[in-house]
Amino acid sequence: MDLVIEAFPAGEKTVAVYRALRAAIVDGRLPRGHRLPATRTLAIDLGVSRGSVATAYERLVAEGYLTSRVGSGTFVASVAASRPARAAAADPLRPRRGWAIEPAPASADTATPRYDFRTGIPDARLFPFDTWRRLVAAEMRPGANHPGVYAGPEGHPALRAAIARYLGYARSVRVSADDVVVTNGTQHALDLVARVLLRAGDVVAVEEPGYPPPRRLFEALGCRVVGVPVDEEGLVVTALPAGCRLVYATPSHQFPLGRAMSLARRRELLDWAARRPVAIVEDDYDSEFRFSARPLEPLFSLDEAGRVIYAGTFSKSMIPAVRTGFVLVPPGLRAAVAAARQLNDGYGSPPLQAALARFIDEGLLARHVRRAGRNYGRRHAEICAHLSAMPELEVLPASAGLHVTALLRRGHAAPVVAAAGKSGLAIEDLGRYATSQEGFVVGFGAIDPALIGEGMAIFAGLLARHA
Repeated sequence: MDLVIEAFPAGEKTVAVYRALRAAIVDGRLPRGHRLPATRTLAIDLGVSRGSVATAYERLVAEGYLTSRVGSGTFVASVAASRPARAAAADPLRPRRGWAIEPAPASADTATPRYDFRTGIPDARLFPFDTWRRLVAAEMRPGANHPGVYAGPEGHPALRAAIARYLGYARSVRVSADDVVVTNGTQHALDLVARVLLRAGDVVAVEEPGYPPPRRLFEALGCRVVGVPVDEEGLVVTALPAGCRLVYATPSHQFPLGRAMSLARRRELLDWAARRPVAIVEDDYDSEFRFSARPLEPLFSLDEAGRVIYAGTFSKSMIPAVRTGFVLVPPGLRAAVAAARQLNDGYGSPPLQAALARFIDEGLLARHVRRAGRNYGRRHAEICAHLSAMPELEVLPASAGLHVTALLRRGHAAPVVAAAGKSGLAIEDLGRYATSQEGFVVGFGAIDPALIGEGMAIFAGLLARHA
């Protein structure tokens, strides 16, 4: 128990202990029912005599602040004085100009809806927790991973090598461990890259519609963010702004529309970038899960000019709680990005990263992705069938990921989404992703497969009444 005793004149030690204990009880630092230390223990901690503590205890018992139970100890009384109302503290500090930003709502902030069609949430029930727990426990030993020293900011060497090998056979991306910097996810990777590449006022291009967190990040850093339209082939290269310093794109599975960028459009984008002092950040966030065609080569593999920075995450292929991702950076940026990581949060968790390296190298990640992919494939097919049967909707083709997008042929999505929420059904309005198009983004990672048909039936009824 931390107890601060103000300086006291000689002979007033007992009064000082009494006042400190009484103040801690009254303001709630010592809650009702809390057991106090033995008088000898507290006396040693405070540097006073045991008699001073015992006398203070006796006085507080007499006044009703404490109760003493023979053989059990001394406790804060259940009828102790209530905490007084605190005067409003001074609050002179404010964020810098331009930082009018609050945290966006997180999926964990609200109760899980019965019919959960939210996006970006994998099914944790499919994850092999017992296997993962075994691997982590093996790395959480005194002799493992040098727990008494600080690790390098680039990430655990075994994990960097494992990621390089995994990308080679899973994504056709040829890199070495030196190219890999381990991060806490894609958003962390974007923050590191932006810190070493961008200045306030630089122009950044993002897809529109697109994923909001990167836009918020670039705006928070003082950049001028320009939305660039997306058509059937992907990001419209001819609409990219002049003087652009960075382009953020999701070519393998455009978020939220779901289309893959065509090979012709990929080459057009790379040709455009090769002639300019610009970087392209390729966010490959969930292309592990594909349900039909083979994936196109990533921009990173096609890039011959060294303009592409490739970011990935294990939040979808595993679970968000693993909180690990990576970024592939060209040689000229490696030292700067590693230094940015070191200044940002030091480094990640070596035991967790070592466990993930084993999870990859022992084939456990690939096995989990295959098993989860088959499950998601069935959900994808079922949801697409339901949505295609609704005459109000046009389902956009998507052969990967954990969501499907459907456009409204007429009417507005907002009243349908609101009515769905009252029916225990969570579905997303396409309009939240910076577009005037009316439609819905339907996730299928979190939904219980047994509830898909029931949830889609409810959605169809709401659509007919409110759209």
